[in-house]
Amino acid sequence: MAFDADARVDLGRFWETIQTSAQIGEGRPGGLARLTLTDADRQMRDQFVTWCKQAGMDVEVDELGSIFACRKGSEPDLPPVLVGSHLDTQINGGRYDGIAGVLAGLELCRTLDQLGHQTKRSIVVVDWTNEEGARFSPPMVASGGFVGRYERDWIYDLTDDEGKKFGEELERIGYRGSRKATGHAVDAYFELHIEQGPLLDAENKQVGIVTGGYPSHGMRVGFTGQTAHTGPTPMDLRHNALVAAARWATAVDDIGWEFAIHDGKATAARLVAWPNKAGILSDTSEAVCDVRHPDPITARVMAEKMRRAAFEAAARAGCEAVIHDEWKWGGDIFDAKMVDGLRNHAKRMGYDWRDIQSQAGHDAYFMATRYPTAMVFTPCKDGITHNNNEHCEPEDFEPGLNILLHAVVERADR
Repeated sequence: MAFDADARVDLGRFWETIQTSAQIGEGRPGGLARLTLTDADRQMRDQFVTWCKQAGMDVEVDELGSIFACRKGSEPDLPPVLVGSHLDTQINGGRYDGIAGVLAGLELCRTLDQLGHQTKRSIVVVDWTNEEGARFSPPMVASGGFVGRYERDWIYDLTDDEGKKFGEELERIGYRGSRKATGHAVDAYFELHIEQGPLLDAENKQVGIVTGGYPSHGMRVGFTGQTAHTGPTPMDLRHNALVAAARWATAVDDIGWEFAIHDGKATAARLVAWPNKAGILSDTSEAVCDVRHPDPITARVMAEKMRRAAFEAAARAGCEAVIHDEWKWGGDIFDAKMVDGLRNHAKRMGYDWRDIQSQAGHDAYFMATRYPTAMVFTPCKDGITHNNNEHCEPEDFEPGLNILLHAVVERADR
């Protein structure tokens, strides 16, 4: 039976799940601090699993802790359609970043149950582990592991600032599953996300159809120097690793300003050092920086400047630099037919939409390297995100939710 073209999600029910999530792992007023693999993350995972089981979905957890909730299709042996995002947040995160995408998948399955429509292919709602990378760097490691970009044991060995390992924390919260992280057949992947930028809100657009992502390059660099007394040690004999990392951070910021006229951006996101105490020079440090630009060639130029700047900063501080990790994502990576399908549903339902590029990283980027993938953006007030003042109203989500519903069903009924 053909799916009802007038079908719509239950916005109130979706908003209730958002509000329940907002009470788990509260941070600064109005925001969340639900870092991955913490007790708060476990509590939210438990809530999500409960909701999925109440909806009659089969739940599996893979080796990297990602949760897969399956609403079976009439031909369950066909590769499924995946819908997902993440439930972890930044240390000063908002209530909607990533979370809305996971709960959107849950809501569309609930809507299909209410309508009594069984899709041909199964629909699987996914919560990816550690999308943010706020506790364990780099970000998006679970979706990266899913497509084979990262090895499982390499991910398990990632450590946080307290020296706790990813694999051990996964075990501690009870979400180290038995499902293999790689090698799964997938028909397509959809992700709904708040824009995390100001364009939709400023232009009063109801929804954004994501055509691709800003090409982005990131690096985690370690600097090695030598401890010494801050008083008597001559300047020419100092090997201050903190200074090396700080010089790199400011050099990367300068790269961003150099290319800012054409919307280039560069970020020094993190700097740690040891001992990092008064009276002593630090002998180790680590920094994480990234660059991004709408033009892929320019983005590569910026990345090369960033790479050279790391070694120049080390040399000026009398230290050594080692690139411990680097990553890249973005570009015109999304499936053209799926993007067209989203546009068509937006037009048919009369929503005011626009094409848009993503400027942030998403699990969809890794998924697009292996499977047909598309994204939907919903507005957020002034584009404020990764901040406790991140704000959306229920109606901000309704167009995106309904477009997602029809696009997923159309794909799953193939």
